[in-house]
Amino acid sequence: MKATLSAVALSLLLAVPAFAKDVAGVKYPETATVEGKELKLNGVGLRTKLVFKVYTAGLYVENPSQDGAKLINADEIKRVRMYMLRDLDKKTITDAIGDAFKKNAGSKMAELQPKLDTFNSAVTDVKKGDELILTYVPGQGTRVQSAKGGQQITVEGKDFADALFSVFVGKNPVDGSLKDGMLGKKD
Repeated sequence: MKATLSAVALSLLLAVPAFAKDVAGVKYPETATVEGKELKLNGVGLRTKLVFKVYTAGLYVENPSQDGAKLINADEIKRVRMYMLRDLDKKTITDAIGDAFKKNAGSKMAELQPKLDTFNSAVTDVKKGDELILTYVPGQGTRVQSAKGGQQITVEGKDFADALFSVFVGKNPVDGSLKDGMLGKKD
């Protein structure tokens, strides 16, 4: 009987995903599976605005690195999972992402604007506890998913994905501390 209980306990323990990081009470598993590939948690960070905690974000990649440019340039599957710590309206989200997107896109902004418009159309108001998941898959584009409804779309092009992921880990991120966390430079 004791051996059976131990076996059951062990199987339950193995069935529960291992959590690598906990940021502001949000748990991020060590891995995520996308298109049959196992991505590794590169790092997690906390987005703050003034003194307010806005969201946490985890970056999942095929090959972890602390080099943001290397991660952006890699034509591999990558995912950002954003967990909202407060209610945000669509305009607040799209303005913040849009500002950093434009800074990172530079001279390519004119050609990327229609793609950014498509992205913005999929973003909805979010409530505390909602998730926004951005997943780039080579040859397919960037999927924008809201875990609690909203429009799910795919925006084509690696050029768009590069500018979008730069919002988080590029030269001009939306939040420097968030970038450091997502690059695994903070514990």
